[in-house]
Amino acid sequence: MDAVEVKDLKRYFKVYKKEAGLAGSLTSFFARKYEDVKAVDGISFKIREGELVGFIGPNGAGKTTTLKCLSGLLYPTSGNVKVLGYTPFERKDSFLKQIALIMGQRNQLWWDLPPIESFILNREIYEVPPDRFKKTLDTLVDLLDVSDILKTPVKKLSLGQRMKCEFIASVLHSPHVLFLDEPTLGLDVVMQKILREFIKEYNKRYGATIILTSHYMRDVEALCKRIIIINYGKILFDGKLSDLVKKHAPYRVVKVTLQREVGAQEMESFGELKSFTYPEAVISVPYERISDVSAQILKELPVEDVTIEEPEIEDIIREIFEKEK
Repeated sequence: MDAVEVKDLKRYFKVYKKEAGLAGSLTSFFARKYEDVKAVDGISFKIREGELVGFIGPNGAGKTTTLKCLSGLLYPTSGNVKVLGYTPFERKDSFLKQIALIMGQRNQLWWDLPPIESFILNREIYEVPPDRFKKTLDTLVDLLDVSDILKTPVKKLSLGQRMKCEFIASVLHSPHVLFLDEPTLGLDVVMQKILREFIKEYNKRYGATIILTSHYMRDVEALCKRIIIINYGKILFDGKLSDLVKKHAPYRVVKVTLQREVGAQEMESFGELKSFTYPEAVISVPYERISDVSAQILKELPVEDVTIEEPEIEDIIREIFEKEK
């Protein structure tokens, strides 16, 4: 069953355009000029219940606008959107109790109060039964290891501690759908890993449907089998992450460490030489030739070490965006 259905979604914004200088100010006073900015321009996709999907693109691509339409914060200009069978912008209580929108560094916790007070307030807002609230809270506190900071004022917590508590506050009502917009923004690599593990465990334990946007490709690689790439308000790719790699990066990266120096021309005979500073060389080799070329390198070169790696996801995404410019 589909938890999210989006068909030909469009969301345009009217933006005021003013000419420079005093003359422009006077002209705009009598006749203002506007233009339509196509934040989301006719996208369609479906997401099954329990699926965890990466929704990625550069700044201004339309990611956050899409999530706000899905959570009911924005009205679509046109098109149809259904989440759990509801029309999001109607903002029905029964719908809001089944979703959560988490935006990196956007606070919902009370700044001067300890997190536990915000948790109790959310219990009342979402009408969570006391026994279920305690059970869920105990589980979340254990998963994120925050038992020692529940009674510390939020303003005295580190960013990582606050984000842990933000997650707890957002999912105390056990939402079936999570919209995560840059949830690890600004966090160090250790805290990013902790929150990734929490997201993965929440998806597994509760069967929640999750849409994740992130500029950290490690988040996407670690969590999402399927990704949707959006740019200029249009979908460029929708499918398995592994298929994206096969389609847009049909090569492997061979890194060679040499025992003695050889000429660059000799290295170029094995593939596209990306870099070569003795004793290390990086060669791009077509996927179908990787076995033969690897054997050839070991046979013909004074090799101390050799590794074969997948191309970086960041590089693949960057190439896709550059082709669309």
